[in-house]
Amino acid sequence: MNILQKIFTNHYEEMLYILHPRDSVVENVDKMLNCGDPSYGGAMYGCTECGELKFVPFRCHSRFCPTCGNKYSIDRTTAMSFKIINVQHRHCVFTIAEELRPFFLKDRELLNCLFSAVRSIMLRMFHKDNKTECFTPGFILVLHTFGRDLKWNPHIHCLVSEGGLGNSGLWRSKTHFNYTFLRNAFQTALLNEISKHLDTSFKKVKASVYKNQKNGFYVYAKPNRCKPSAVIKYIGRYLGRPVIATSRIDKYDGENITFHYHRHEDNELITETIPALEFINRLIRHIPEKHFKMIRYYGIYARHRKSDKKLNHAISKEKHGILLSFNSWRECILTSFGYDPLTCPKCGNTMVFLELYHNHKRVPLDEMYEKVMAKAKGCRSPAFN
Repeated sequence: MNILQKIFTNHYEEMLYILHPRDSVVENVDKMLNCGDPSYGGAMYGCTECGELKFVPFRCHSRFCPTCGNKYSIDRTTAMSFKIINVQHRHCVFTIAEELRPFFLKDRELLNCLFSAVRSIMLRMFHKDNKTECFTPGFILVLHTFGRDLKWNPHIHCLVSEGGLGNSGLWRSKTHFNYTFLRNAFQTALLNEISKHLDTSFKKVKASVYKNQKNGFYVYAKPNRCKPSAVIKYIGRYLGRPVIATSRIDKYDGENITFHYHRHEDNELITETIPALEFINRLIRHIPEKHFKMIRYYGIYARHRKSDKKLNHAISKEKHGILLSFNSWRECILTSFGYDPLTCPKCGNTMVFLELYHNHKRVPLDEMYEKVMAKAKGCRSPAFN
């Protein structure tokens, strides 16, 4: 068991009967608790030299799991890096007023408004440069609902190209971002989007926000020299990270949990000790609803036009297969923990796959093959002809 599994195992009943978690929370927590449990199945490997056998259990593939969540982040980072074109990018952060945060926690459908608001103002900012060409950038939006202290703080991270593609195929660089426009336009767009989903009682809150936030919502959009060679590092650092890494959990005594983080304002190291149930509550509120997309592509990164195919990508298609091979579970374990899971512990030979087990039963490979082929649309094996 890792430390998160211990915490949730010890306080599982309390979580159910006191916190009343959502269905998606229970599903992800259950997956995380059973991650790596051999009783749920796995693969049997054997050594062709000495006959040594090794059973590798299935993983849960939940983003909430510290192990599988890191694997998910690596996969998403790789997928995003394939979209990046070979131009300078800028990392922007769109935040909201603190009094609006409870609305997003109560009604998670409102989180879609964050994406809609950022999308509209980013496209408008580029389209204003030339209405005929209608320059369109490529940008990736990632929703983070957490701050470094794990509290509820929904905000959008945006990785945008410093330039756009015009209707005639002309590329135009854009290095000047109007901060005043971004702040005011984001505030207006978001409040209008929220108003469409809530009743008239939100009008008072909306007026209060305009009164208290006269300069608009805070938007970080300073040039950060995010060259194509450094884009992948930016994606991994800001866009693909899980809610908390187990390395940040310093102590667990069965009742209280001590964790640390660097405060955003001054980067000072802060150590906080809170009851286990409060810690659990801070974590599970960031589990998204099922099928909710936390990462979305817009502009030329979402289009599939012939003109877009002519753009020079930072990573060529020839390298995609090589980079994807690094993301296999075997390579990830080797990179993270320094050992090869398929190396025979006795003779050092590479072990080979033998059998697959699920729910305490052996799964015949021919049965698996038939199920896969049945799902493939319009695809039939020569064996069935």
